[in-house]
Amino acid sequence: MSFQEMLYYYSMYRPVVTVVLIAINIIVFLMETLAGGSTNTEIAMKFGAQYNPYVSRGQWWRLLTSMFMHFGIMHLVCNMYSLYSLGSSAEYMLGGARYLILYLLSGLCGNLSTWFVESRTHRYTVSAGASGAIFGLMGFYLILAILPQYRDYVSGTNIIINLVINLFIGFTDKHIDMKAHLGGLVGGMIITLVFLE
Repeated sequence: MSFQEMLYYYSMYRPVVTVVLIAINIIVFLMETLAGGSTNTEIAMKFGAQYNPYVSRGQWWRLLTSMFMHFGIMHLVCNMYSLYSLGSSAEYMLGGARYLILYLLSGLCGNLSTWFVESRTHRYTVSAGASGAIFGLMGFYLILAILPQYRDYVSGTNIIINLVINLFIGFTDKHIDMKAHLGGLVGGMIITLVFLE
């Protein structure tokens, strides 16, 4: 398929999985807000935010549910914008099923990274958000930018710039869980390599 043909088919494509993921995040956010506020720690814990002492005591489902929760409207808006921007093309290139696997496993890798580090440092935080999964999508594009046969389909420069900006923000803002971001990024890269074998 030529690059022009790819652009044409992409213009006709509807990113159903991406839209559904965004809808789930928005619905959960509205439920949090109605229950008492998305920035309320008690509400966040009830809705399944990640808190490692609870995860280590058997509440492993928090590693998944926390991926669909956000603290405040700006947290939600920024992540959903990134999800739509990165996810639409990734879904088109991978297909709905593999894209969903990439998204969920990247988010899980991010949360497992947080669990692993905090279990050893004993410095616990309440965390939530789609960022680990979104960094997994960045990992997908980074692999495509590195491999010669895919360079025509992605802008390596744009990917690197976006990644550097996001990493800089993450490392300079103590409220951002960089353990999840880096875990999601590495997880996304590994999963992409498996898909491309």
